[in-house]
Amino acid sequence: MTQEADTNIERVNNQIISEFSKTLEMFSLNKTEAQLFVTLYLNGAPMTLDQMKDALGKSKTAMSYAVRRLQEFNLVERVFQKGVRKDLYEAREDLYKKFMKTYVNRWLESLNLQINNLADIQEDLDRYPHEQKELFEHKIQEAISFHRSLETVFSNIKKNDFL
Repeated sequence: MTQEADTNIERVNNQIISEFSKTLEMFSLNKTEAQLFVTLYLNGAPMTLDQMKDALGKSKTAMSYAVRRLQEFNLVERVFQKGVRKDLYEAREDLYKKFMKTYVNRWLESLNLQINNLADIQEDLDRYPHEQKELFEHKIQEAISFHRSLETVFSNIKKNDFL
């Protein structure tokens, strides 16, 4: 392959990483995590932390942290390769299901927490006499209703196994 062809391939690879990682950032991954996942996915072979560091121009510590976070989301797994002493990691396949399952579960957890927090605020309102109490109660009920509607949508996605 010529040097020009190598340069073009590297440019295309960098463009894919850039664009794909922007989408993944919408799933609450930070930029480094998104770029690392795409790099592992495109690489097609397991990589060590040193290889990741070199590929992304980041520190080994940043790669280690990003890999741990990606493992928490079940997007990356540690693999064994005979004769290799360093830890190797690769992107898990079936992107759509992995991301959507993680995303839906995170939304449901967050919505549940917010509903509980809003309910706690509403209970606290009962302790305070105030002329705007009714308005606050109404607004809190609207907020809870909004969160419950979102919860229904995400629960239906999960229940109907669109993932």
